[in-house]
Amino acid sequence: MHLAPEQFTCDEEKIFWTLAFFKDGHAAKWSENLFCQEADTGIFPIQSWVDFEQKFQSQFFLVNAEADAINTLEGSSYYQGNQMVDDYLDSFLILASDPRYMDPRTLVVKFRRRLKLNVQSQIATMPFGRPADTNPEAWYAAAQRIDQAWLANEAFQSTLRSTTVTPARSAPT
Repeated sequence: MHLAPEQFTCDEEKIFWTLAFFKDGHAAKWSENLFCQEADTGIFPIQSWVDFEQKFQSQFFLVNAEADAINTLEGSSYYQGNQMVDDYLDSFLILASDPRYMDPRTLVVKFRRRLKLNVQSQIATMPFGRPADTNPEAWYAAAQRIDQAWLANEAFQSTLRSTTVTPARSAPT
């Protein structure tokens, strides 16, 4: 819309063009419902771009994203699982951006509690260079190093398995 404003001369064109991208899931159902309302009443239920933005936000944005993040971090179902540490860290940092998680010790505890057991155990039992429990950045970096080392070792082990040569039998003398 910003690149070709001449193609969008009214709010209705903007709204319809935007709705054309709502093709899957909840977005497609919401769009379809709007057009059904228009078919029933003869009037499209959203008359302005501002109204569209408000209805879109009420339909698709969390009512209280902050509370949802806190519930996720405080709940028992949020874990690294099969994710790479980098992916887990990205989602963790988004959830932990809440101001109540500014205490470094709290961040380490929350991060550590949800890491795979083998990763957090390796960090916690490091004989040298173990990150302080008040240094979340060091914990994040240590978890990433361990994950990368594990991946490199897995790649190495897989090449060993695929290149194992069986010894040739010698003929009896």
